[in-house]
Amino acid sequence: MSKGQKQTILAVDDTLANIDVVKGVLSQDYLVQAALSGKMALKIIEKQKPDLILLDIMMPDMDGYEVCEILKSQQSTQDIPIIFLTAKIQEDDETKGLSLGAVDYITKPISPPILKERIKNHLILEASKKMLERQNEILEERVLERTTQLSELQDVAMVAMGALAESRDPETGNHIRRTQRYVKVLAVEAAKYGKYKAFLTPDVITSLYKSAPLHDIGKVGVEDSILLKPGKLTDEEFEEMKRHTTYGRDAIAAAETSIDSADNFLLFAKEIAYSHQEKWDGSGYPEGLAGEDIPLSARLMAVADVYDALISKRVYKPAFSHEKAVNIITEGKGSHFEPLLVECFLAVADEFTQVAKNFADKDGEVQ
Repeated sequence: MSKGQKQTILAVDDTLANIDVVKGVLSQDYLVQAALSGKMALKIIEKQKPDLILLDIMMPDMDGYEVCEILKSQQSTQDIPIIFLTAKIQEDDETKGLSLGAVDYITKPISPPILKERIKNHLILEASKKMLERQNEILEERVLERTTQLSELQDVAMVAMGALAESRDPETGNHIRRTQRYVKVLAVEAAKYGKYKAFLTPDVITSLYKSAPLHDIGKVGVEDSILLKPGKLTDEEFEEMKRHTTYGRDAIAAAETSIDSADNFLLFAKEIAYSHQEKWDGSGYPEGLAGEDIPLSARLMAVADVYDALISKRVYKPAFSHEKAVNIITEGKGSHFEPLLVECFLAVADEFTQVAKNFADKDGEVQ
């Protein structure tokens, strides 16, 4: 309501003389509308809601109680303050009126000063209520905005930390961006199966997506002479390279102590960093876990990581075609990879190749 605009009072009474009295008392301060029946009042309210309603009880066809019940049952009108203005003076009548949702109950004959003060107080109360509701909405909007900002910051931090590890290896490029999207695509497909449907909820999939960039964070602990070696690693060098899984787990475990443990993305990040090199048949590292002893997060990452390594150019190999990568992963079903996840991979292989194209490195290394 703009400054200087009068608030609207709807007076509902089947006696015209009573309407005239109300208008005489209130017209100087308010815009007073009148309805001589409950049905007429409902039609007026449907077109334009008043700021407050003065409602008589004893009216033909539809009494004031029924009008009040209808208004309080509808979301669009339930917040309009209703004051019963009636000749019914029994305590039971007042109790019933208030129980239906009326804010006040005034008996006739009216006292003009009391009527004006009560109306003013209820309008102030309603305005305060609306202001509080709006403040709560603004607060909720700000909390949501802040939560979104923190989530975005968290995502950026995860990618940045992953990129820190990948920057040690100049050949990996957009590897972390591709693999986190592969993991999400694969998890969404796996969630269609009863075996994983209950676990792979949208929130869990989001956490997996956020944590995936940290899968090789442990590379920061591997010496450059090993990490950047163009030729084949010696047995000793390979043993050191394998320790990147432990380095990654320990780094993320240290971070867990200072971050809210209720957020499970760090738990998944730790699982992925430590176990993504494990194999379904137990021939992987660092612990030689087999089957479902390997965390699901790490089993998903294993497929994503190997696929991207296959289609990417390396010092020791050219970039393989998508078709060849699919064949190699298929051959690893039941040995390197969980059989069900290979089936899921085959179902979404076209989405994998699209991700690879969308996040190809500048030198075109991804085929």
